[in-house]
Amino acid sequence: MKISWIIIFLISVEVGWLYNRMIGLKKRAEGAWSDVDVQLKRRHDLIPSLVTCVQGYMQHERGTLTEVTLARQSAQGVHRVEEKGVSEQNLTQNLKSLILLSERYPELKANTTFLSLQEKLTDTENLIQNARRYYNAVVRDYNTLMGQFPHLIIAKIFHFQPLEFFELEEASEANAQKVNLL
Repeated sequence: MKISWIIIFLISVEVGWLYNRMIGLKKRAEGAWSDVDVQLKRRHDLIPSLVTCVQGYMQHERGTLTEVTLARQSAQGVHRVEEKGVSEQNLTQNLKSLILLSERYPELKANTTFLSLQEKLTDTENLIQNARRYYNAVVRDYNTLMGQFPHLIIAKIFHFQPLEFFELEEASEANAQKVNLL
């Protein structure tokens, strides 16, 4: 009788430990996503200033400015990780187009406000990439743990779900590194 109580106790301790480990990783992933979201919001907040700054110089490029503004609004309205990746990719492409168009306007390139905004945008893009990499690493660890015995049993019992990676196209990562926004 005493041995059965010891076995029940040990199993309970093991289940509790496994459950807490999975909860801990899930909370780390939530915290990491929060960091990504903060950086995305920071980028979203820079866009109105950037659009306002270039409007006076790029009067013939209204379509591009409108596309950037609409892409920002679309990205702000999305909450699921997978959808956020698609909308942020669209925003990145529109920002890239805006920056490339600015090359045609020497007065704009000399504007200190524009240069400052470009620098802030470049810094923010780097912070987004770092936060995204950390988030995806934590998600990978969590999802891997969910597939390993005995964690997969605990995951099924307590209805843990796999988390989604925050993916951007490889091209956008290359552009973020190659296109010097300064």
